[in-house]
Amino acid sequence: MASYVTTTDALVALNGTIPFDSVSIPCNKGNVIPLAPGILNLKGNTSNRFARYEVTLQGNIQIPTGGAVTPIAVGITVNGVVVPDSVAIVTPAAVGDYWHVSTTTSVTVPCGCCVTVSGTYVDGTEDDPATTPTPSIQVRRKASLDVDRIA
Repeated sequence: MASYVTTTDALVALNGTIPFDSVSIPCNKGNVIPLAPGILNLKGNTSNRFARYEVTLQGNIQIPTGGAVTPIAVGITVNGVVVPDSVAIVTPAAVGDYWHVSTTTSVTVPCGCCVTVSGTYVDGTEDDPATTPTPSIQVRRKASLDVDRIA
């Protein structure tokens, strides 16, 4: 298992990547490679037809001062596209209230290929088109993106 964490609080814009900037547990087999803060490359180097990974995103998020109280959401992206079943949505009672979110999804990588994964702040107001999402969220330090090879 590889684990990447944030070392400081981070302000993340809507559709922005959560900056996991430190390695808590490195991948010692070269299957998980950090490309940029918050973006990981998963390799499908295997003797099977594919490699399967379980990716978990977790951390504390809040609406920062100056934002509006609206539903806020984070999700796991694969090659820049949010995996719909990985979106975790919370609605804080007030600006500044932290909420813990956690979501997991499986990612299949064909043999010889690579995919990128990241954690992203996404629109949590899709069910209510009259509501405008807050432009940014605050992610508390020690949020993590964990990757575990399961097949």
